[in-house]
Amino acid sequence: MTGKKPPKAVGKNARTIKGGASAAGGGKGGGPRGAQKTVRVKTREKRSISSSRWLERQLNDPYVAAAKSEGFRSRAAYKLIQINEELDFLRPGQRVINLGAAPGGWTQIAVDIVQPGRTGGKVVAIDYLEMVDVPESTFIQLDFMDNDAPQRLMEAIGGAADVVLSDMAPPTMGHRKTDHLRVMGLVEAAYEFAVEILSPGGVFLSKVFMGGTEKDLLNALKKDFSKVKHIKPHASRADSSEMYVVGMGFRS
Repeated sequence: MTGKKPPKAVGKNARTIKGGASAAGGGKGGGPRGAQKTVRVKTREKRSISSSRWLERQLNDPYVAAAKSEGFRSRAAYKLIQINEELDFLRPGQRVINLGAAPGGWTQIAVDIVQPGRTGGKVVAIDYLEMVDVPESTFIQLDFMDNDAPQRLMEAIGGAADVVLSDMAPPTMGHRKTDHLRVMGLVEAAYEFAVEILSPGGVFLSKVFMGGTEKDLLNALKKDFSKVKHIKPHASRADSSEMYVVGMGFRS
């Protein structure tokens, strides 16, 4: 086994994911069980060393294996599961917007908890990438930075939102400072949108990468939300600077 903690369940909100997967994890204790052999990937003629390392990491990642066996579209689903287990902000009947949704792992979790078909809640997802629709959700294939995106989202959600989730990140360029600034540009755009659409008491959750400029965002969040937290779920790789910032209790 790797040194990471195994995938965790949705907790009291656990139920069957659309398509037959269980959000409660595989087997007793949740997540992958038993000894896992380390897979070594040889560097082929057309495969770079970095590509081989990425593939090896994927093959030895318990969250990748668990997502595949449980029907989640990505290992990122466990990040939202674990954040919600700690903060308990997703509930049945809410109106939730998911920015940067593809391939749909977060949308699956949001739908599973909100239960739109039973409660009348809504889950709206947006991404410039193609994504197979998640049942009981609405998907808009459009770049969030497009001028029409905010209006399209507002029309789809049909009013104020209770939660805005953002897992957006631009393609990396390999230059740490530049990549950080590009990520923060998306985060700030998501935050500005959230301030416009959130209902009183609403929640904003966004991925950030540590690098210094996120401090300005935190200061702004503290003015608009009664509670602000930084959180790094176990499903985030230990060697990644990825973190999540959460604003709870929106002050309209």
